[in-house]
Amino acid sequence: MKPLSDTSLSRYVALDLHKHYVVVAAVNRDQEVVLKPRRLAMGELAAWAKANLLPSDQVVIEATGNAWTVHDLLVPLVQRCVVADARQVKWIANAAVKTDKLDVLRLAKLLAAGLIPEVWVPPLPVRELRALIAHRSSLVKAQTRVKNQLQSVIHRFSLQPPDGQVFADKNREWWQDLPLSPTEELRLRQNLRTLDHVQQQLAEVEGELRRLSTSDPWKDLVPYLVQLPGFGLITAMTVLAAIGDVTRFPDDKHLVGYAGLGAGVHDSGETHRGKGITKTGRRDLRRVQVEAAWTAVEAHPYWKAQFQRLLRHKHKNQAIVAIARRLLVAVWHVLSERVADKNAVPEMIAFKMMMWSWKLSDQERGGLTTRQFVRYHLMRLKTGEDLPYLITGKNTKRAIAPREEVLALKPELASAD
Repeated sequence: MKPLSDTSLSRYVALDLHKHYVVVAAVNRDQEVVLKPRRLAMGELAAWAKANLLPSDQVVIEATGNAWTVHDLLVPLVQRCVVADARQVKWIANAAVKTDKLDVLRLAKLLAAGLIPEVWVPPLPVRELRALIAHRSSLVKAQTRVKNQLQSVIHRFSLQPPDGQVFADKNREWWQDLPLSPTEELRLRQNLRTLDHVQQQLAEVEGELRRLSTSDPWKDLVPYLVQLPGFGLITAMTVLAAIGDVTRFPDDKHLVGYAGLGAGVHDSGETHRGKGITKTGRRDLRRVQVEAAWTAVEAHPYWKAQFQRLLRHKHKNQAIVAIARRLLVAVWHVLSERVADKNAVPEMIAFKMMMWSWKLSDQERGGLTTRQFVRYHLMRLKTGEDLPYLITGKNTKRAIAPREEVLALKPELASAD
């Protein structure tokens, strides 16, 4: 196959990606067509790209399910490869007539005109973490679905469930001994097996998230999020997956907008009024921030007081969204500045570090004991320096390792002070 004719020093190549094929077209800087739209099987793309693309080419693809793989293929071959926001491109290039050939030419011309709304291309660790978080979310939904089906058995037959958690292992015999018809018993048995299977998969996924939390590139970031009220390990990893590199947000307002937690505004003529949040950002980040906010207002004195103040003039749902937005501002600051939260309670942070430690293996703790692990992260956060122990449970004192003991094991902390 012959390379594209070099009719201009700059060529703007567009690839319209589909599941099994790709449509390719190109224009020059004057938006003259230098490659008429043509269709390739997806399996032909790699060979075609190597034979036809030039180092001076600029390429655009839309953000679809296979965009990152294609992006990685093209980057070494061309001057620039842009991933376009498919939703914004659709709005910019809205047309009454829509075909693959016309779409790919519009995309190439938008690139030549400098009108492509780009999306950030996450590096491989961020992509993999996002995929793992999404997989966990699907498992949680499957678990909820099967639990609802089991709960419906109790409601349909007006059964009295056992005390405590109805799906706990200790109550499994109660489920198995229910006097049901053969058909109902079959459904019940399979639902219980499905529940066991999904819970086992969830445990494996969460084990991998724990491992990742103590591995590069996440291990230096996780403690700054875990310290925040309402944040556990899963929440911290979900936020990191959504944000990726926090330095791409120049300030906290950009991060709030990215999450869709910023307030909308209607400003036209003499009319100016506020609206609800935009909800135009990452849904997973917005959801997890709201969940963290509910926990924060129940457990943390500062956020509880802020919530009560907001309730004087807002509905509780509006108030909790405002708390979620402010928590996200705190996320930006602690990640960008690598500092402890300004409203931190050292005892609460130490307890969260202890809980995190209990879930990790010795290797994942870097050879530290729990008491050393807690002190290590308090030292990194530069908080709780005078905290010798924690009181947990029934007034049980749990010692935190002395500073000198941890410095002997982690001398690099001395230079960080």
